[in-house]
Amino acid sequence: MSDDIEPEDSAPRSGEDDAPESEQAPGDVLLEDEDLARAEIEAAAERAADAKAIGLEAGFGERFIAAITGTSVVVTLLAFLSALVIGAFIIAFSEDAVRETLSYFFAQPGDAFRAAGDAVFSAYRALLQGSVGGTTQLSETFVTATPLILTGLAVAVPLRAGLFNIGAEGQFVAGGMLAGLIGFSLTGLPMAVHLPLALAAGLVAGGLYGWIPGILKARTGAHEVISTIMLNNIALLVSGYLISTTLFRRPDRTDPISRSVEESARFPRLIPWEPGLRVNTSLLVAIALAILIFWLVERSTRGFELNAVGLNASAATAAGMNPGRSLVLAMSVGGALAGAGGAAVILGLQYRLTIGFSAGIGFSGITVALLGRGRIGGTVAAGVLIGALQVGGRNMQAQTGTSLELALVIQALIIVFIAAPGLVRAIFRIKADDLATGQVAKGWGA
Repeated sequence: MSDDIEPEDSAPRSGEDDAPESEQAPGDVLLEDEDLARAEIEAAAERAADAKAIGLEAGFGERFIAAITGTSVVVTLLAFLSALVIGAFIIAFSEDAVRETLSYFFAQPGDAFRAAGDAVFSAYRALLQGSVGGTTQLSETFVTATPLILTGLAVAVPLRAGLFNIGAEGQFVAGGMLAGLIGFSLTGLPMAVHLPLALAAGLVAGGLYGWIPGILKARTGAHEVISTIMLNNIALLVSGYLISTTLFRRPDRTDPISRSVEESARFPRLIPWEPGLRVNTSLLVAIALAILIFWLVERSTRGFELNAVGLNASAATAAGMNPGRSLVLAMSVGGALAGAGGAAVILGLQYRLTIGFSAGIGFSGITVALLGRGRIGGTVAAGVLIGALQVGGRNMQAQTGTSLELALVIQALIIVFIAAPGLVRAIFRIKADDLATGQVAKGWGA
């Protein structure tokens, strides 16, 4: 009889089978977030260990190039080669002499190749000579590169936090305006006081102008691309109006041009015994700021939080970090760097404010930061490279008659191949064994 009696546990209980299987206990969501954060941290540790293992096997030169460009020496060199080869075809076919030989190409192909070779060689030689062909050329390269380095860093730092700072142009203008105002409105001060004060004014103005989209992003979720684009327009229009007022405009002029910056607020020439060389000590300021930013981003606790937020804000929050604070910090620091760029131009080169004095340098900083793949060293190197291409392009136009736009085409090609190492690997069939890789920025709406 006892075998016919079913155990009590086998009987269905009231309400036990009614609950859907998808229901979770109250703490399940929190546990999932903690598991996600733990998985992210473990994955990051594995990637760092793999990169370190590869780095130990590489030489100093390979590690140095990887630290700057974010990819291997081979991929970097092939990226430059690919850009130069495509640029050579564009230069060749833009020459009238080359196009004329195409009409009888199959009869005398040597004429076409000779004309193309001469055109390409002359253009690239002029490009190289114009940028690094002498002390004057090197001076102009560094003069052009200085604000590009600073605006590039202004974009690169927010990139590390997953933000795209389109507002470097407006922050550049804000910094230049306040630095110029302090530079010509205060008189009788020694250079040891006046110049640092004007430079600090540029840093503060740019930082505050970068703080605005940062706090909007952190508090309201307003997309930084939209807010910084609007702030660019505001800065350009307001600066144009202010320069035409009596606060800025020279008393003896009716056109919008400000008074000249006092000698005590001007950056001294870096090589004073050569008056023809315009390179000045703002270059040293840019290098010093780059070193400081490298320490902030790569070595400090705030920098670690900033990078963690850029990689995964949810995981950073679960780990006890404050993403909002990191976003505001990244945009404020970026704005301050762009403001320093504006101060460098006004206090080191132009010495006065005019409408449009920024000349798109803030927008060029986006190119510099992307070319540097968001890395501090890479951004500095990219700023020098873009400066060299701009100076060399002007010389190429003057000596060979080649259009200045072709230098911009070559610049764009280099950026495309450097910023997309996967494309270079696909073209040349190279294994993905780079020493360093990483995401430059999050996509729209991320």
